[in-house]
Amino acid sequence: MSQDTPCIAVCMIDPKTKLCFGCGRTLPEIARWGRMARDERLALMDGLGARMHDAGLPAMTRKHD
Repeated sequence: MSQDTPCIAVCMIDPKTKLCFGCGRTLPEIARWGRMARDERLALMDGLGARMHDAGLPAMTRKHD
């Protein structure tokens, strides 16, 4: 996976928070990810950990090969 994505291939949306369990993004954010400018993606990624924490979701990490 690219360094410019928080995706860890755990693509399931929490029905309560509407956030992906794997990366913390919303479906609209995921859908437009490829059209976002790099600085917009990086700014969003900077806040995902806090977003997941605030939503009570565990922070998941990418598995290494």
